[in-house]
Amino acid sequence: MKKLSARRRHPLAAVVVLLLALAATGGLYAAFAPAGKAQADETAQSLAIEEGKKLYAVGCASCHGTGGQGSTDGPSLVGVGSAAVDFQVSTGRMPAQQPGVQVPKKPVIYDQAQIDQLAAYIASLGAGPAVPTEKQYDPAGANIARGGELFRNNCAQCHNFTGEGGALTNGKYAPNLEGVEPKHIYEAMLTGPQNMPSFPDSTMPTKEKKDIIAYLQHVNGDKSTSPGGLKLGGLGPVSEGLFGWIFGLGALIAVAVWVAAHTAKAKKS
Repeated sequence: MKKLSARRRHPLAAVVVLLLALAATGGLYAAFAPAGKAQADETAQSLAIEEGKKLYAVGCASCHGTGGQGSTDGPSLVGVGSAAVDFQVSTGRMPAQQPGVQVPKKPVIYDQAQIDQLAAYIASLGAGPAVPTEKQYDPAGANIARGGELFRNNCAQCHNFTGEGGALTNGKYAPNLEGVEPKHIYEAMLTGPQNMPSFPDSTMPTKEKKDIIAYLQHVNGDKSTSPGGLKLGGLGPVSEGLFGWIFGLGALIAVAVWVAAHTAKAKKS
């Protein structure tokens, strides 16, 4: 008993007890932690990257380089993130049919599983914006009025007031946003495809992006009615006012001339 008491009073006794407790805790965690699921997720991700690399070699490497480093025919994809891949490929813009000032939307070539694999491979080349979740781009409960204000301040210069699209310089254009899926609108704002500036979450929070999506869905929803009357392509108040001045005022002048001419003729007779 005296020897045991002496050991308990030893200066290293507390350290030994602490090490034993840590070893026991680590052993219990290793035994009960869900390591199998984590390992399975890691394996699935590795397989997706490998399959995406194969798809990339066939459909993308000729323009973007064998390692995504870019070439004279295509920009570097290092750091663009999975969101950019999902947008470009899901809308059919990539792979491009031919070089041009702007790649148009066309029928989609890959299915969603292949798009996810391509996105996983490109994401592995460098950190970038990730594909948004449905919770991020779902416009349910968003502020439509605030979305309209944000759209007019940041987007209407190119896409016009209701997202009808419009011409830009040197053959470029802003596409029509009618019927575009909320996910793709969110991804476009997040990544800034082609001529469009990017609006990362640090610049435009998720809530504001959802407000813009809600506004676009509202103004492009029911086509049977237009609260402002004939919208003349949705180009905004300047063009509509110009139309009113030229044609409306011109019609009034024509009527006034006609009335004056017929009045003078009636007096002579």
